[in-house]
Amino acid sequence: MGNPYDKVPYLVTDGVILRKIVASDLDGLFEIYSNENIFTYIPGDVKKNKATVEHMIGHFERDFNKKKVIFLGICLAKSPDQIIGVAEMFDYDDKVNMITIGYRLNEDFWGKGIAKQTVKAMVDHLFETVMINRIQAFVMVANERSQRVLQKSGFKKEGILRQAQYWKGKGVVDLEVYSLLCSDL
Repeated sequence: MGNPYDKVPYLVTDGVILRKIVASDLDGLFEIYSNENIFTYIPGDVKKNKATVEHMIGHFERDFNKKKVIFLGICLAKSPDQIIGVAEMFDYDDKVNMITIGYRLNEDFWGKGIAKQTVKAMVDHLFETVMINRIQAFVMVANERSQRVLQKSGFKKEGILRQAQYWKGKGVVDLEVYSLLCSDL
């Protein structure tokens, strides 16, 4: 069993690269975090200015060092310097050997299979390199696109957690729980 916080991963597939988010990603990040449509089904609020997003980049590093969250920029393999989304790995539980994943994409890249490639890159890394046993994801009940991404990626729907979490900007929400075990592969 490894530790997902040993080093910031750099994950490469045929279609996408997941890499550390750096200061030069500011414009791409702002495009993502300032789009209200992206925040329809995820916790948090739209960011109204670049200074706020710039501040977030430093928090990504801090959160990694505190072993809280791994934020990775999603880039197309053919454009590794242009960030088009953010992948997250968080809530690592070493006793259960599990971690939670999340992702968000620039709206211009929805429906192109990029989220599925992103999930595959995270799953491969977490199972093969970190030796995680369980990967889970929480999805708002109305977020059918993300549910399909997880289902196509082999995740199994475990059920609905009714009024189970408080999501900033959303209040108390119902969430579908999806999981993938190493033994499922």
